[in-house]
Amino acid sequence: MGLADRNRPRQILGAIAGGVVGMAAMSIAFALLEVETRYEVGIFAGIARFVMLPGNLLFGFLVFVAFGAVVWPLLFVLFEDRIPGGPDPARRGLVFATLLWVLFALTGSGEVTGATLLIYGSLTLVGHLAYGFILGAVYGRIRPDFSVSEVRESREVP
Repeated sequence: MGLADRNRPRQILGAIAGGVVGMAAMSIAFALLEVETRYEVGIFAGIARFVMLPGNLLFGFLVFVAFGAVVWPLLFVLFEDRIPGGPDPARRGLVFATLLWVLFALTGSGEVTGATLLIYGSLTLVGHLAYGFILGAVYGRIRPDFSVSEVRESREVP
């Protein structure tokens, strides 16, 4: 069993912890979105429609939490080495979250138009970036083989 294999459970735990904390930050941005648009967007309703259960807000919320706290963090651990921005996991988290935001915006903005679309795009981008940064930062802090000095050395100008 190699070093990477021994660290895998802690990496997964770190990513899930980062996903949970990141979800809290993203939820604040989404709450602002709902208030600013007077609940016109309906994030959880949109997610419920996307998974073919329109009108089921509880299921939309559960899908939102399950993907943000478990599915996306596990994918982050799986593909972290291939995501640009390394060796800093927080920067890789920003790249990862930007990709998630593009998918989110493409699939979830169908009924949003006009000025609401600008607010929707801005706040969902901020929410996703906060999520990705926190996911990566918490993951990096909990991951046993992460070195802050390695990140600092990579930022130094030769």
